[in-house]
Amino acid sequence: MNNRYDFVFLFDTQNGNPNGDPDAGNLPRVDPETGHGIVTDVCLKRKIRNFVQLTKADAAGYDIYVREKAILNDQHQRAYTAKNLDPKKAKAPDVEAVRAWMCENFFDIRTFGAVMSTEVNCGQVRGPVQLTFARSVSPVVSLEHAVTRCAVTTTREAEKQDGDNRTMGRKFTIPYGLYLAHGFINPFLAKQTGFSEDDLATLKSAFGQMFELDRSAARGLMGAKRLIAFKHATALGNAPAHKLFEAVKVTKNDGVDAPRSYSDYTITIDSAAIPDGVTVEEWV
Repeated sequence: MNNRYDFVFLFDTQNGNPNGDPDAGNLPRVDPETGHGIVTDVCLKRKIRNFVQLTKADAAGYDIYVREKAILNDQHQRAYTAKNLDPKKAKAPDVEAVRAWMCENFFDIRTFGAVMSTEVNCGQVRGPVQLTFARSVSPVVSLEHAVTRCAVTTTREAEKQDGDNRTMGRKFTIPYGLYLAHGFINPFLAKQTGFSEDDLATLKSAFGQMFELDRSAARGLMGAKRLIAFKHATALGNAPAHKLFEAVKVTKNDGVDAPRSYSDYTITIDSAAIPDGVTVEEWV
């Protein structure tokens, strides 16, 4: 990796809940001041991890560190076992050795980084790829729906209903939201973790297809619409990220009061605002 990258990722959802808040009854996350929808960086990283785990099928170097039901200290112990080291006697060079093993074997560690300085100490890794929270371009409306299941869970519930056996529930959706997130790839940190051009190709595929392998009724129809990447000619970079992001304009079309599809928006890139040494790439 010899180039810095900054990118803008646009994705949308129809009649779904892209990222429910467990502390709020799984309501869609919304900025209370503006009404704009929010999707966390953790949510997006989870989908990338799941995509790599499914498509790479645990190929060498593409294991996933933060996976469902994983015990992280057990993951750390794998590194010590591979290096024939005792974590209780580990010194600085030993920790560095197992840290390097973790980067080599786990895609999400060398991509996003990880804090592994727990009971079985594998140090800390600062990842070269970072994402911001995604925010909807327009305010969103959270809808609440009553749903019915024609079955109950226990005999006691059935007895209370005299055999009617129905369970009521609630479901939350937004009719439509176009979300925008920003991302960054630091080539200096990439060299430290071993994040390579092959890893970048995997990351591109994940952004383009991760929603295709993450379908559920709760999330509605989600899709990756565009990923506009700014490739710098140097590792240090040729322009501040915020200046490049300002060149991407997402505007609601005239006459559209309540957006309900991607076609209700127009996305433009101001080529005059792109300085020498920066090229624009479309990854999605």
